[in-house]
Amino acid sequence: MLRNDEKNWGMFCHVAVFAGAVIPGANIVAPLVIWLLKKDEYAFVNEQGKEVVNFQITVTIALGISFILSFFIIGFFLMIAVGVVSLIYTVLGIIKTSEGLSYRYPMSIKILK
Repeated sequence: MLRNDEKNWGMFCHVAVFAGAVIPGANIVAPLVIWLLKKDEYAFVNEQGKEVVNFQITVTIALGISFILSFFIIGFFLMIAVGVVSLIYTVLGIIKTSEGLSYRYPMSIKILK
């Protein structure tokens, strides 16, 4: 059974992604900072922080590829699809972690292990 503060910090890792809507790159940096600060204190945050950062790096790579492909029109549609999928998965991550459940992002490159 997870304590409330452990669940909350795990959820904050997912919520921090939305900082990227205001500051470019903060979708990776904000959850990374939370993970680095709390990973040794809470095992749940260690697990969820790595998941979030890995997924956001994957999303950033996908958006970069979509940008390159935007010169061929299809990239615009891919950017929209990546954005919608990222939003849906992030909200699912917030909901699951607020319940104290581990959330694994599908289609995520595992950079942090």
